[in-house]
Amino acid sequence: MSILSIATSGLSAASLRVSVAASNIANAQTTGPLPASAGSTNSGIAPTFPAAYVPLRVDQVSQSSASTPGGTFATVSAVSPSYTAQSDPSAPFANQDGLVAAPNVDLVSEFAELATAKYSFIANAKVIQAYAETQDTLLDIKT
Repeated sequence: MSILSIATSGLSAASLRVSVAASNIANAQTTGPLPASAGSTNSGIAPTFPAAYVPLRVDQVSQSSASTPGGTFATVSAVSPSYTAQSDPSAPFANQDGLVAAPNVDLVSEFAELATAKYSFIANAKVIQAYAETQDTLLDIKT
């Protein structure tokens, strides 16, 4: 794997981290009805209102193997558990106890993800810049 493909895989992972964190932050207050459990009397309410936002997370692993060293691979998956019960008796979809499903989003962690992505992006961009400068220097043959 080349230096450029390793750095671009890091840029792609950082970009995905920013996208996921931004989506989680933007939807942190998007509540919905609690999912109906067995024997619940809430089953008639749930289909009429949209579900709570399901927060996402980025899982990043090394692409290193014996044949292709370097690089990273990032995938998106749902956070589990995806919601927490929150008191909001004024919500039209609240259950008989006044509870709704709130996305399981930790804003502190999401802002930490944004900072991590920022510095990862900067580091990978610097690798590309250094590679380009090295190539320019190698090709700059003066007589």
